[in-house]
Amino acid sequence: MTNTTCHMSISLDGFVAGPDQSREAPLGKRGRELHGWHIGDPRANDADRIANEWLMRPRGAYVMGRNMFGPIRGDWDEDWSGWWGPEPPYHAPVFVLTHHPHDPIPMDGGTTFSFVTDGFDAAYSAACQAAGDKGVDIAGGASTVRQALAAGVIDELTLDIAPVLLGSGERLFDGVDFDFEPAEVLHSPLSTHIRYRRNT
Repeated sequence: MTNTTCHMSISLDGFVAGPDQSREAPLGKRGRELHGWHIGDPRANDADRIANEWLMRPRGAYVMGRNMFGPIRGDWDEDWSGWWGPEPPYHAPVFVLTHHPHDPIPMDGGTTFSFVTDGFDAAYSAACQAAGDKGVDIAGGASTVRQALAAGVIDELTLDIAPVLLGSGERLFDGVDFDFEPAEVLHSPLSTHIRYRRNT
């Protein structure tokens, strides 16, 4: 059975991205404030370093939503290969949920973005097949994680809870059950990192 993980930074009021997401502000207004623990804030400590190791551990395949892959909406009317440059950090197959077909995009370092038009279950099944025994990660964004939670496939969910109130944006837990218990908790001035395991 494939072990499935998910790791998300979230505000105190439950948002994983701020309002008004755009090409210039992919995390929305103030969304970057959720990520200071791993993007160079000098207040980061050993807890943040350990949580970053959790975040960056290699996985066999990934599932993400189209909004996480890029800012293009509707038909693919421009050449786009993700936010991450020529060598994305995944180094494994990535299955992108979309309503608009697109040919696979191979990248440097072993990442290939494949586009799935027939829903979350199909993308997750393809990811499990590609991952083998190396595990699948649900990479985001909020809608994709909600679908994974509703499907009951996430075994380990890590939340990096930043001491920030965003007020609006992309909420993570609307309309889903939360059947997890804490397995490990670390903290810093920038985030409380809670690693949950699904109740069995």
